[in-house]
Amino acid sequence: MTAKELETLRYPIGKFNCPDHISKEHIESWIAVLEHFPNRLKSLVSNLSEEQLNTSYRPQGWTVRQVIHHIGDSHHHCYSRLKWTLTEESPIIKTYYEDRWAELIDSKEAPIEIALDYIKALHGKMVYLLNMLEEEDLNKHFIHPETNSQFTLKYTIGNYAWHSNHHYVHIENLLKRKGWI
Repeated sequence: MTAKELETLRYPIGKFNCPDHISKEHIESWIAVLEHFPNRLKSLVSNLSEEQLNTSYRPQGWTVRQVIHHIGDSHHHCYSRLKWTLTEESPIIKTYYEDRWAELIDSKEAPIEIALDYIKALHGKMVYLLNMLEEEDLNKHFIHPETNSQFTLKYTIGNYAWHSNHHYVHIENLLKRKGWI
């Protein structure tokens, strides 16, 4: 497999490309992605066998099971970052080693229903909160300690909508390649 083919498997919808000007329409569209994502994901994976769930979506990549649990873990961090940013002045967030988290027993072996239920509840809370935010709230930011970069809540909403679709397509493309859908 070529480096280009691996890169396509890794980023099937490309990397997140945030518009220079984030409009109200962007925000509404991204929130809609977050709102509908849990049901879309559940529909995609709920009939997979244990063997299918334990299949990597790309060479040296996570299994479908690990991807599903990763989404819950990652979006948990997103929600915490949103809350910190709304309640603190320019908070410095806590980073985490997603690759190490994906190797923990819950990510490698736990039933996906646990993660799917968690993602549904988490997205329900997140979408409720996001729909209540004013422009002033959306312009608040947190600081990422690895790069000392500032990320606004507007950007973060778009990034996690992208993240949802990014991993959805990882799984969907695997299912198509294997003839499972």
